[in-house]
Amino acid sequence: MGKVTGFLEIDRQVGKYQPASDRIRHFREFTIPMSDPEVQKQAARCMDCGIPYCHGPTGCPVHNQIPDWNDLVYNNNWEEAIRNLHSTNNFPEFTGRVCPAPCEEACTLNLEDAPVAIKTVEQAIADKAYELGFIRPQPATVHTGKKVAVIGSGPAGMAAAQQLGRAGHEVHLYERESKAGGLLRYGIPDFKMEKNFIDRRVEQMKGEGVTFHCGVNVGVDVKMEQLLADHEAVLYCGGSETPREAGIPGVELAGVHDAMPYLVQQNRRVGRENIDSIGWPSDPILAGGKHIVVVGGGDTASDCVGTAFRQGAVKVTQLDIRPQPPEKEDKLAVWPFWATKMRTSSSQAEGAVREFQVATLEFVGEDGVLTGVKCCEVDERRKPIAGTEFIIRADLAFIAIGFRGPFTDSVLKDLDGKLTLNTDKRGSTNVVADDKEYKTSVDKLWTAGDVRRGQSLVVWAIREGRQAARAIDEALMGATVLPR
Repeated sequence: MGKVTGFLEIDRQVGKYQPASDRIRHFREFTIPMSDPEVQKQAARCMDCGIPYCHGPTGCPVHNQIPDWNDLVYNNNWEEAIRNLHSTNNFPEFTGRVCPAPCEEACTLNLEDAPVAIKTVEQAIADKAYELGFIRPQPATVHTGKKVAVIGSGPAGMAAAQQLGRAGHEVHLYERESKAGGLLRYGIPDFKMEKNFIDRRVEQMKGEGVTFHCGVNVGVDVKMEQLLADHEAVLYCGGSETPREAGIPGVELAGVHDAMPYLVQQNRRVGRENIDSIGWPSDPILAGGKHIVVVGGGDTASDCVGTAFRQGAVKVTQLDIRPQPPEKEDKLAVWPFWATKMRTSSSQAEGAVREFQVATLEFVGEDGVLTGVKCCEVDERRKPIAGTEFIIRADLAFIAIGFRGPFTDSVLKDLDGKLTLNTDKRGSTNVVADDKEYKTSVDKLWTAGDVRRGQSLVVWAIREGRQAARAIDEALMGATVLPR
């Protein structure tokens, strides 16, 4: 794969970033693209490793054929590379930007801490394909006469809609917001992925016959009973958007917010949309000139950090209840799986103060307004250590500790008592369906993505959307040629 001795001759390189002092002044992407020859050299590092864990179950959820398209890029065959990549992934320009790249963790060269720059090559293939005009609508040549509705236009819904449209079905995609994309558009900041990439895919899908119904809140504006009656199949891809309850005293203070309303607001500003949004508070939340505390250690928390810096925050502190992980993992113990080790996101590298093994005890304030966050150190069982309490000044605090399921005021409310839900010990509520048929307890209703599996990665949503599309096509037609 690639150049046989490439991994011995070529050092790992990935795209460099604009300096933090420059990139925090705007909301655009800040990765400096590599030249085609540089990308080809990185693809050439893909070795003939025998068992490529990168695209197995430990690496890529959609099973991208990574060694194959690395070889194609190395040999300057960009058209065949994007064709190969599209055979498993509808939207490589999304995953090439926002995926944490478990494929690189599973790369054999990661045993030497120098994995192939798979994510960089993937993004380059997609961007090059657009540049050369290789990405065009692929409308079905034969139409089945079957109507399918997809609820939710996030990565699962978009992937499923595209697959079903190409299979010849009449597909109607319903989106609550004014534009398609789900949390790809309204949750992920523009500095990680600009939204013109979503717009281009929407235009491609329209050219393939998919009809978009934006600004339609299914369960409220259109009843589920009507949707099920009008279509042979309905696929629910509503995502996981209800914030997990923190249970921290003082959460009612002015200045304390869940993370997602903050991120959605800023994305709507960048997109020149009104900040009012269904399901989220509409009062402006701005970090300029303020001290910010972010509770949580995941990607959403990191997105809050980067957004706050770009809005002009004076100081941003991030609290993580987990202990500080080691700088380097024990390869023989964890490879090829995702390792727990010290990772610093681009947003954290912009100047965040990170506190590890710290619990948030209380939000404190005066006259109903937040002034600080009371914290303490915790032991290895996450129990507070007496005498270690301290207060961090805070004008705004964002809670980013995850999501427990879809919004309950639309589809779930409309199907109350008919749809089987799974509630775990943390209070998560997901729609029950297996990962083969994706069929729910309601006739003609399927489900996929975060609404089924719980909060997860964009790449997992794409996988589930593709697999659900195959299951629906097979159920409607008795057979299917769509890949699993």
